[in-house]
Amino acid sequence: MATPLYPAARTFAGPLADHFARATTAAGDPSAAPSPDPAAIEAMVDAGFWASLQREEGYAPEISLVFLAPGRAVRPLLFAASLPLGARALARLAPAVKRPGIHLGVWRQDGELVVWGTTRETPSFCFVLEVLGPGLMVVKHRTREDSAKLLNVAVFEGEEVKLLSPQSVDVAEHPPLLKSLIAPEPSGSPDDPADVLLRLAVSMRAHRRGGTLLVVPAGTGAWQESIVQPIAYAVEPRFTELAELVRGPAAGSRAPRDGDLGRVVDAVAGLTAVDGATLINDEYEVVAFGAKIGRPDGRSRVERVILSEPIEGGTSTALTPVQVGGTRHISAAQFAQDQTDSMALVASQDGRFTIFAWSPRDGLVHAHRVEALLL
Repeated sequence: MATPLYPAARTFAGPLADHFARATTAAGDPSAAPSPDPAAIEAMVDAGFWASLQREEGYAPEISLVFLAPGRAVRPLLFAASLPLGARALARLAPAVKRPGIHLGVWRQDGELVVWGTTRETPSFCFVLEVLGPGLMVVKHRTREDSAKLLNVAVFEGEEVKLLSPQSVDVAEHPPLLKSLIAPEPSGSPDDPADVLLRLAVSMRAHRRGGTLLVVPAGTGAWQESIVQPIAYAVEPRFTELAELVRGPAAGSRAPRDGDLGRVVDAVAGLTAVDGATLINDEYEVVAFGAKIGRPDGRSRVERVILSEPIEGGTSTALTPVQVGGTRHISAAQFAQDQTDSMALVASQDGRFTIFAWSPRDGLVHAHRVEALLL
């Protein structure tokens, strides 16, 4: 194409090609996929964007494209005749590849980019473009071939494009659980419990009801002074199934089955859809849900918070809590200010996701916007 139909495709094709080339070189992984060139990225992003605006039997397409030669794919499903990389062709294929883990393979054939079939596995640093909704796309890759997780690299949402840079966020002074969400380690299993907080955040966004999850220390009850009594739905004894899956089975107990962690995570995240906050401790025991946050007597009202987002060029900005969000965000910021050894995770109905944690260095609550990491 002489001129891109979706201007952001050309604008960010070069920076994304540079990212993949640098990441592949730094990793020194001989099994890594070839880095895509800017022209390939531009064409794939452009086709994905226009495909996302199509409708197939009334549904918006949800597809995943990978830049990979068919010869590098493991047990691929190959089309007898390759299809052109175009919006209509992608939309027609969408119902067949909507399930997670199925990718449409894209490669050059006689100098043109074509869709050659499907694959379920991708090498490390393989360019992956996920089309999630109208105008919404995410560029991803694995950092290890055996990793079950894909690392978000960029988010395209209409005219707004974010290049992610989790390392730009300093979480060293915050609770360790915050680092596990902002900069999780790649895992080798879909049921790896190490990223349970990340999974909870994703599941909280998925129910689209909005919600608050308060993570409090297991060894103290000081947080109770910030909770209005009585709690609507206190859990007694504490619900420990999630904690047991994180710790591993006790001697003589049943070994977890595939999918157990996901089912329990969804059950706990579902509690956050109830009006009020859900409380778990930092050992992942569920304490209560439907709890109301209150400001303890004698404590000052939260006046300012620092807002940041883990993207390239992002800056930290001091704002009033009402500029960050509504009642749910204001109460979460108040809780993080009063309980400095705890943190609050807030999902909005519109998909935004914010983590509130006290910053000793700044003497203020820090609000981390992280929804771009959860797509």
